[in-house]
Amino acid sequence: MKTTRIVQKILSNYEGETPGVKANLARIMMTGKLGGTGKMIILPVDQGFEHGPARSFAPNPPAYDPHYHYQLAIDAGLNAYAAPLGMLEAGADTFAGQIPTILKVNSANSLIPSAAPKTQAITASVDDALRLGCSAIGFTVYPGSSAALNMFSDIAEMRREAAAKGIATVIWSYPRGEALDKDGETAIDIAAYAAQIAALLGAHIIKIKLSTDHLSLGEARKVYENEKIDIATQAERVRHCVQSAFDGRRLMVFSGGAAKGADAVYDDARAIRDGGGNGSIIGRNSFQRDRADALAMLGKLVDIYRGKA
Repeated sequence: MKTTRIVQKILSNYEGETPGVKANLARIMMTGKLGGTGKMIILPVDQGFEHGPARSFAPNPPAYDPHYHYQLAIDAGLNAYAAPLGMLEAGADTFAGQIPTILKVNSANSLIPSAAPKTQAITASVDDALRLGCSAIGFTVYPGSSAALNMFSDIAEMRREAAAKGIATVIWSYPRGEALDKDGETAIDIAAYAAQIAALLGAHIIKIKLSTDHLSLGEARKVYENEKIDIATQAERVRHCVQSAFDGRRLMVFSGGAAKGADAVYDDARAIRDGGGNGSIIGRNSFQRDRADALAMLGKLVDIYRGKA
């Protein structure tokens, strides 16, 4: 596999990493229809753990089958497929080597009492990722939760082990918990803070949510206003989050969120592209559509990230 100059430049930003980690990042970036462009689309399917099977898969019943997601990611020409242990194990042999995979190593569920601290259980290991041929592990942290410091400690240790074994790390940095109200979870100052936290924890790829123009923290608001930080458009908010992750020296993808119309998905992708983000990690908005519609939508997203739509 010959890497492009764009990919080589991105890899040069990871100055402290092992050749194995860089090789796996290159594999992700060079795979699929966006291979070599520095842009990526990843299919994440951890929603069954988070929301339950019916809420996740009933809108498109073939998606109950783990093989469906592997095949969708391959046929759509995506860069990678991310899922918890059981989902990957259910197709690891059939699809070995056909698409880079990311093992989601921690998870939560919607049966936990709402009053409990927001956290996730570790449900897989770095050795599981090696056994399954994964290119990366994925780990969620909840900045804003009283349990966040334990989550930071857990991923710091797992990331160290993964890097030593040549596996990259993707961090889902989702503000959530007792310190935040609903508006705060997607506020731009909090989103940028979440991106910075993920970068400081050593994430090779950072996954965050698209943000609103709401400012949640009083002290941060003063800085945004005094420094006239532009957060008026989604593209500018993406740009600010990218800047907050070492000024673009870390790959950053944005989640697709709850199911929405195709036009809204396309508008989000254009904002990510125009703001300098590296792409989308889009689950429910792909696998909850029927296969033909999903392939058409993902094809359009590829065109958007290539600047053709």
